[in-house]
Amino acid sequence: MGQLGTGAGVGLGLVSCPQTLSDAADAPGWVGFLGFFAAWASYMTNSPTLIVMIGLPARGKTYVSKKLTRYLNWIGVPTKVFNLGVYRREAVKSYKSYDFFRHDNKEAMEIRKRCALVALEDVKAYLLEECGQIAVFDATNTTRERRDLILNFAKENAFKVFFVESVCDDPEVIAANILEVKVSSPDYPERNRENVMDDFLKRIECYKVTYQPLDPDAYDKDLSFIKVINVGQRFLVNRVQDYIQSKIVYYLMNIHVQPRTIYLCRHGESEYNLVGKIGGDTGLSPRGKQFAQALKKFIEEQEIVDLKVWTSQLKRTIQTAESLGVTYEQWKILNEIDAGVCEEMTYAEIEAKYPDEFALRDQEKYLYRYPGGESYQDLVQRLEPVIMELERQGNVLVISHQAVMRCLLAYFLDKSADELPYLRCPLHTILKLTPVAYGCKVETITLNVEAVNTHRDKPSLNSVSLAACSLCKRCFAEGLMCQGMPLSDCL
Repeated sequence: MGQLGTGAGVGLGLVSCPQTLSDAADAPGWVGFLGFFAAWASYMTNSPTLIVMIGLPARGKTYVSKKLTRYLNWIGVPTKVFNLGVYRREAVKSYKSYDFFRHDNKEAMEIRKRCALVALEDVKAYLLEECGQIAVFDATNTTRERRDLILNFAKENAFKVFFVESVCDDPEVIAANILEVKVSSPDYPERNRENVMDDFLKRIECYKVTYQPLDPDAYDKDLSFIKVINVGQRFLVNRVQDYIQSKIVYYLMNIHVQPRTIYLCRHGESEYNLVGKIGGDTGLSPRGKQFAQALKKFIEEQEIVDLKVWTSQLKRTIQTAESLGVTYEQWKILNEIDAGVCEEMTYAEIEAKYPDEFALRDQEKYLYRYPGGESYQDLVQRLEPVIMELERQGNVLVISHQAVMRCLLAYFLDKSADELPYLRCPLHTILKLTPVAYGCKVETITLNVEAVNTHRDKPSLNSVSLAACSLCKRCFAEGLMCQGMPLSDCL
């Protein structure tokens, strides 16, 4: 029988959260106890964690905050960024100049402190009342006084604290950051590049007057932190406390900001695609081979410098890559999702032979695990090393499979677990991903080679509820419930 997956089989350390079985019945989606626990991923840390950014303006703090949050949410750890600039702009509707950030501007200093306290209260609500696991406090936090305030706040609420300090003294990097990000900031509606550069550099000077970097040898030697120096040229890591902090450190040591392009595509149409079967290890159809040749022509026309090509170990991706006439690497972890007992069957055959399993998968596609196979959640965990390596590399073409491509795409586009299994990744189509300041630009390239459509839309609410009714007795026994439907109405 299929399952709603709980991840890597790790014991769950539960976090207090005011959500009960009756609460869940009113929530959208088909939810089970295991689904709640998997979503929290609380086995990674035994208490909520507050990540505190440190650094002068234009040092990439917001870039790191958003990127780290995207990664943590992708691996199943509920995470949210709290950007102090947003709170400041709410409190002060019109920004006039760098004078607001002078240390001797007492009125402004008081406003900034109040904004920080409001933000921290929102952090508290997120971690204690909204089932958040990690909060990222994105602010300069350049003084010991401010950091001590945060540490006391965390101690009062039993939060772990991990500091991330971004240090950069490269004027070219700082100038590039100002021009790329700050010119479009709400603080500068006029978008005048020269005026923005002048004012922002003066703002930085205001912060430098009171900046107290983390001191690993004395004052801050007992704190948990990582210093990222000059955009990853060097790192200093101090007193990592737990598994999730070690994952954060590893991730931050693998990302870079160099320009690059990532190309994602599926293999050419396979023989099993033609007959609607999932899984297996068949070769390409005639149209699949035609796509492989079209892909070769496309890649040659792009004239991509130092392009790396990765495939799975399945025949259809290897045949697609071989047509390129370049060296490629085979990754077993890029293999398609394992459908277990449903391998090499059509969806119609699965529905006829395993009607309960077919209905269960439509209930919660991300968490559902094929009998003897994998869930999308399992696949995300399997693909984490691929994401790490993609973050380390330059230009890469990944030739993979529908479910695998969905997982990778969800990471780069910051898609939720609910959206991930329904992302459109058609055959014979290339997605060109270009990382930008706070996200990823996507370009869809169709090579005009026909192929079958393998996409299945998300079932409607009504069809899901009706399909679940035949399972309700089993659902009740397992502590699960149907979509928005009281159990008493279904039994």
